[in-house]
Amino acid sequence: MRTVLDLARLRALHAVSVHGSVSAAAIALGYTPSAVSQQIAKLERETRTTLLERQGRGIALTDAARHLAATAQQLLAIVEEAETTLEEQRGQPTGRLVIGAFASAARGLMPVVLASLAAEHPSLDARLLEVDPHLSVDLVAQGVIDLAVAHDWDIAPLPAPEGQERAVIGEDLCDLLVPAGHPLARVAARRPLRREDLPGRRWICQPPGSVCHDWLVRTLRASGHEPDLAYQAAENHTQIALVAAGLGVALMPRLGRGPLPDGVLALPLEPVPVRRLYALWRPGAARRPAITETVRLLADLWPRRMS
Repeated sequence: MRTVLDLARLRALHAVSVHGSVSAAAIALGYTPSAVSQQIAKLERETRTTLLERQGRGIALTDAARHLAATAQQLLAIVEEAETTLEEQRGQPTGRLVIGAFASAARGLMPVVLASLAAEHPSLDARLLEVDPHLSVDLVAQGVIDLAVAHDWDIAPLPAPEGQERAVIGEDLCDLLVPAGHPLARVAARRPLRREDLPGRRWICQPPGSVCHDWLVRTLRASGHEPDLAYQAAENHTQIALVAAGLGVALMPRLGRGPLPDGVLALPLEPVPVRRLYALWRPGAARRPAITETVRLLADLWPRRMS
């Protein structure tokens, strides 16, 4: 008796293989962890094969599961090609589009883009997944997300796998945030701040592994100084609160930053630290009207978010 493989269950297994856990796969797919577990359990019964094994507090894929997940990726790519052809023939954005964006873009840019897509293209099911730029490039290549909004810095270019297509969205300028009355505020009142003014400060920054953290460390080390990273927090609002408390200074992009509270000043630097924003997608996916329309909106709406 032949086993008929269900595509939704294969998609769930593929997501678990990419993200490493049922809960992370559920977030990526927009399901509950229970729903993902049920799909995997049904797939195990249908294939009469153990796919997931307990490993400490987590789970691990069996050899059979890894083989099936690799096959699932190939099948999903074939389905995507068929869906792309149909959408191309219709000439209108339709179907499901999963967009991955880093935190400040998800907060400062994507709400207006997603709202515009929903209003102008009701047949398009656009979804958002917040993801670090370091991960988004690989997730596009693996077919987990359709389009990534990522960024890089002037001294840390974003790696782009061979064949992956990209378009520049815009440039996000960064300021130095300091408490009111900080010595650097008095310097800035006389002349523009330079990177040579930055050493010797107590810094508030993102944790290691983030692009912003790497930029700060590289920049200060290039001037011959080891940065004093006194406070590390992933959320911009947490960093701003620490600056407001007078605990240190922070370098922060303008996108998604929002109004600063009383007692926090934004000081420009010369040269201005810049991060570039990109949209990235798989080869051939540009045929999808959903991709081209989303990239157009990202570029068109960018100046308004920065004004």
